[in-house]
Amino acid sequence: MPVPVFLCGTTARLEPLSEHHIEPLAAAAAEDRSSYAFTPVPHGVEATERYVHDALAAQAAGRALPFATVRASDGLVVGSTRFTELDYWQGPVIWPPGPRGPVGDPLSAVPDATEIGATWLSPRAQGTGINTEAKLLMLRHAFETWGVRRVSLRADARNMRSRVAIERLGAVLEGVHRNHTRGLDGMVRGTAFYSILDEEWPAARAALELRVLHRPAALTPERPLISA
Repeated sequence: MPVPVFLCGTTARLEPLSEHHIEPLAAAAAEDRSSYAFTPVPHGVEATERYVHDALAAQAAGRALPFATVRASDGLVVGSTRFTELDYWQGPVIWPPGPRGPVGDPLSAVPDATEIGATWLSPRAQGTGINTEAKLLMLRHAFETWGVRRVSLRADARNMRSRVAIERLGAVLEGVHRNHTRGLDGMVRGTAFYSILDEEWPAARAALELRVLHRPAALTPERPLISA
């Protein structure tokens, strides 16, 4: 399974999530929570402790690779994101197809497909360019270090702000699963599914690098990405 890594950029740094991030994450999540209507964000130290422990359990089981999102300028923890739905295609063909663990040594295995999700940022970090660079770092790692064939993203179909932000990453809408699950508000929601394929990555990377390079964070806010 993939080993934890640090992914470092100019405005954002992604650190392997650990217990020492619990209190800083709780502080980040305690700011104005009005932008968290469509995604689960822990509230309070105890909830954040459970959140981190659940993420680390998923990592230990080989299902996820979670990060704390850090503002590079001062080291402030401003949110979290993760690789999830790690899928391995090595070995004999199985039918029906479905997510499978690595074949062979799990410590040296890398996934063939993954999803980026569980992304949230504190209000002070939204619109500053941190999200765009964090996604660039994650996509670059997935496609260029792991060599995945696809990266998936999803959002509550009602969350147009998140969907626009996902599309600005170069992701293609695959469709909306209608009445897919319950939302945080208890209502039955649809889920919009997106993906970027390996052959689409060079064009998406070029566009993302231009956005990161030419958009002064303090002057040109971006739409924050809150995904579910």
